[in-house]
Amino acid sequence: MNQELMILLALFASLLCLRVPIAFVLGMVTVVTAVALDYDNIPLAMASDLSNGIDSFSLLAIPFFILAGELMGCGGLARRLIDLATAIVGRLPGGLAAVNTLTCMLFGAISGSSVAAVSSIGGTLIPEMNRKGYDRDFNIAITASAATTGLLIPPSNIMIVYALVAGNVSVAALFMAGVLPGVLVGSGIMAVALVLCLKRGYGKSVDGAVVTYPPLFKSIFGALPSLLLVFIVLGGILGGIFTATEASAIAVLWAFILGVGCYREIKWHELSGIILRAARTTAIVLFLVACSYAMSRLLTSEQVPQQVSAGLLSLSDNPIVILLIMNLILLMVGVFMDMTPAVLIFTPIFLPIATVLGIDPVHFGIILIANLCIGLLTPPVGTCLFVGAGVGKSNIVSVSRAMLPFYMVMVLALLIITYWSPLCMTLPTWMGL
Repeated sequence: MNQELMILLALFASLLCLRVPIAFVLGMVTVVTAVALDYDNIPLAMASDLSNGIDSFSLLAIPFFILAGELMGCGGLARRLIDLATAIVGRLPGGLAAVNTLTCMLFGAISGSSVAAVSSIGGTLIPEMNRKGYDRDFNIAITASAATTGLLIPPSNIMIVYALVAGNVSVAALFMAGVLPGVLVGSGIMAVALVLCLKRGYGKSVDGAVVTYPPLFKSIFGALPSLLLVFIVLGGILGGIFTATEASAIAVLWAFILGVGCYREIKWHELSGIILRAARTTAIVLFLVACSYAMSRLLTSEQVPQQVSAGLLSLSDNPIVILLIMNLILLMVGVFMDMTPAVLIFTPIFLPIATVLGIDPVHFGIILIANLCIGLLTPPVGTCLFVGAGVGKSNIVSVSRAMLPFYMVMVLALLIITYWSPLCMTLPTWMGL
């Protein structure tokens, strides 16, 4: 790799260490590197790249899904999903841990936001688990780790971003490919939580009170309108009724009907605040996409993906070894970088290598997302970890220690996802996607 690109890497790392927002890091590094490489007409080229980066119909799905997630988070969804999860798994040993895991999986899938799942579900269940004698850091760890499964279980914003960057990758195929891996990760987290509950004696009645559980059919009926969102979105996309972007608008309409009309937990005067929060999040994400696109164009023009590909393939021609190296790199990337910029930057670099190895782009997308889900739980950038610690009122060091068993099971699930392709590809193949 030439000297200018080494300067780019050093500048990128330095700005990250100074905690400059990642979108500004990408933009600044792109401009400085273009100047160092003596590119012509840099302001015009940068403006053009920023504009082209967000000039995509598919990207319209992101603001709609963000708004739908905000409406779901404020519309009484969390409480109804908790009742449903309690009716299904509440009687298991350490039942609240299982309830927490299942609820986070359901909420994360419906809202498409792991952070929303941590804050909404954690705000209710973490204090309740504390009162029932569960360890506070354990409660935060299970909430944060289970919330990340919503990024694998569709609908998922990050899958739309990956499909856009990868090109010619079906969003519907990605959605279906993520179902079984998401269930695998969630089941592993639940299994570890139940083992720890049995070992540590969590879940026993502290005050001797009789524990009651909500009726199953009543809980299903209460949560069914919310769960229908997933079936409407996936069914419409798979049935060819509407595209993923159109499905996102349907999701907003359904979430609005539930929150304002059905559950009546969103007041009309609260809508402006909900829309403003969604707009802020959308602006951050799209600015990040625009800056990432500009950097990606620069890297492509300098043939960085080809150089990285040649370097990795020179180490070994064994697909198992190359995939292991890529996983290790992505796990390290996840420690220091949030999910969206990591997908935008490393998809153009690693996808050509995966293609050479004969890995389907859909399968690789799930591998990439599963890696970066773990990064959401690792300091210093782990968003879900920090939100969970804030909601649960604990510190990062103690929560990170409590996370260790969950890190292990998520890495094990990642290896299964990586090396057993039928887990990802069976549903898309079966549905002809």
